[in-house]
Amino acid sequence: MSVPFLGFGLGLRTCYFDSIIDTRPQVDWFEIISENYFVDGGKPWYYLSQIKEQYPIVMHGVSMSIGSTSPLDMNYLAQLKRTIARVEPEWVSDHLCFSSLGEFNSHDLLPLPYTEEALIHLTARINQVQDYLERPMIFENVSSYLNYKQSELTEWAFLSELHQRSGCQLLLDINNVYVSSRNHQFEPMTYLNAIPTQAVAQIHLAGHSDFGTHIVDTHDQPICEEVWSLYRQYTQNRSPINTMIERDDNFPELAGLLQELNLAKGIAPSSWRTYG
Repeated sequence: MSVPFLGFGLGLRTCYFDSIIDTRPQVDWFEIISENYFVDGGKPWYYLSQIKEQYPIVMHGVSMSIGSTSPLDMNYLAQLKRTIARVEPEWVSDHLCFSSLGEFNSHDLLPLPYTEEALIHLTARINQVQDYLERPMIFENVSSYLNYKQSELTEWAFLSELHQRSGCQLLLDINNVYVSSRNHQFEPMTYLNAIPTQAVAQIHLAGHSDFGTHIVDTHDQPICEEVWSLYRQYTQNRSPINTMIERDDNFPELAGLLQELNLAKGIAPSSWRTYG
């Protein structure tokens, strides 16, 4: 699988619909939350139909629960497939986690144990989902606040091995790496450098809430200097990777996010800005 390099994008949120349509900002592409468009009509579709005429769109899901041991939710996958056909996105992603188990739904993205058993399980589930959707999927690393005693591998070794076995590419969330590195006391560049470059299709940059003893991935703050520094170190001497600013609460004016997007462009190698 190989996705096109679109450049530098933003997460498309309802509070920015009017500004985007009115001003047509210099954004290369937008990412939508897949589940917000499972309905047949309404405000999201009204605005998306106009925005997608001007910008490439990618889809990012939060509810697939690919790591769950419950059977795949075929009703969910049917809704996703129908929405993909309607949006015609450049690519589709979700998270390497579980959020549901039977009738239980955590409404959160829970990390997996990094074991051989989990690798076998995930590889089979990814193949099943991709066969049903008739397209490849991209999966994102999540932030975490606990470690499993059963884990046999580091998270970065687990992701690298999953890429080798399944062929799926990764959405590398650098903020999530930083959050987890603080919570679990590991070196974030060790993680980032261990992921095969060819495995990474997209990068997320976001903010978090820092409580001193721990960090929570809230996506409601500006991107901190430590995450910018990791992005700077990671991108040097690498081929272009689609990069996106993600914000989910405490929304600034669109101009504020555009400033962060321009900062990402300035940090990335100059070759990325002229690629293609």
